[in-house]
Amino acid sequence: MRAERFAPELRVRYIFSMFENFTATDRWTKKQVHCTYQSQIIAISTRHADAIDYKFLVGGHKVWVVLPRVAWTEYKNGTGKTITDSLAVEIAGHYLKTALESGEGLGREMYTLTVEETLAHLEAAVKEMEAQPA
Repeated sequence: MRAERFAPELRVRYIFSMFENFTATDRWTKKQVHCTYQSQIIAISTRHADAIDYKFLVGGHKVWVVLPRVAWTEYKNGTGKTITDSLAVEIAGHYLKTALESGEGLGREMYTLTVEETLAHLEAAVKEMEAQPA
């Protein structure tokens, strides 16, 4: 079979990463802080919490954003869509940038979101990504 035969069936959508590697301005210090996503850890056995942890370096310091696993199920049940690993990184990064810029500030090692916060940041991150020029 030739590759051209399958080309019309192929649907690819590229989303540019906005919250995987970004700069935020801390509200209180007015310092620019470089934030970089580093890793994802499923935390079921680690803390006996059904959550997924996203590790970022924030100005060189480790910071964790914890998203509840139940958010994946609620989103899937409500929309029929799946939260992918890359989308979850965007959710965590969006939250982190918002937290820094709104004054929750530097110095915290862990931010834990509720299901509602997770879904709200999902919507906000997707809106911001879709608003970017192609």
